[in-house]
Amino acid sequence: MIVDSTSHAVTPSLRRRMACWMYEGLLMFGVVFIAGYLFSALSQTRNAMDNRHAQQAFLFVVFGIYFVWFWAKGQTLAMKTWNIRVVDKHGARITQKRALLRYVLSWLWFMPPLVVSWAFGLPAREAAVLALGWIPIWAILARFHPERQFWHDAMAGTRLVTSLPSRSPRKPA
Repeated sequence: MIVDSTSHAVTPSLRRRMACWMYEGLLMFGVVFIAGYLFSALSQTRNAMDNRHAQQAFLFVVFGIYFVWFWAKGQTLAMKTWNIRVVDKHGARITQKRALLRYVLSWLWFMPPLVVSWAFGLPAREAAVLALGWIPIWAILARFHPERQFWHDAMAGTRLVTSLPSRSPRKPA
């Protein structure tokens, strides 16, 4: 764990951040299911391959709403579970504008392999292998940041810190 000199906030370990990232992905299955059902019902799509690009754009917007909403409040559901909070450089809650910037920049987890796959016309299996290779590389690059933050956080002016839950005084039984 790294202690940041600006506000004495502790940067969560890379292992903890990646566990949170994986849990976030698991929770996103529910978001995708509900949003996909909503899109299909509203657009009367009967075949999964119909309106595919429109559905991808719709999911991009839905994901953006989900993350921007929760990050502006400090934590997503997965971040609460792992006691991680997103803050600005000074340790304050981030604005919706900064959360939106962080959302767009967070696509650096996926865009490089997707762009390479598209540029070279790679089949889906090879694109998946490329993405599975890029994700750990992007995560490990955080080791080269002075505060061990992910680079998209540094670009967005945000950082992840440990946020232990506040303890409320116990009431006598």
